[in-house]
Amino acid sequence: MKGTVEYANVIDMRTPTIPMASELKLTTVCNALGDPIRMKIAHCLASSGEKNCSAFEVDHISKSTLSHHIKILREAGVIQPRIEGKQHFYSLRKEELNARFPGLVDMILNTTEEYVH
Repeated sequence: MKGTVEYANVIDMRTPTIPMASELKLTTVCNALGDPIRMKIAHCLASSGEKNCSAFEVDHISKSTLSHHIKILREAGVIQPRIEGKQHFYSLRKEELNARFPGLVDMILNTTEEYVH
């Protein structure tokens, strides 16, 4: 696929693990998006682009809880990090998700608050 970014499995513990686009599984992605907070994070990234953790528009949750939700989304292949110094910026893997599961990103963008509880 032209323009598709593949991510190799990571060997060291400091670099986050991200599945390659060809390894994305619909059940894993749906499971990650099945939590209301994770769905809000994905919706926030889909509608506004890259953000760091402090900029997510989610309910009042602790940093450790937010980190847990981000880890689940990252390991499912829904989001990808960009690390700049100590800052972690996250973005939705729109192109890879749309290529693998057509319509999934549109579904995330079109989901309103009334359906996310």
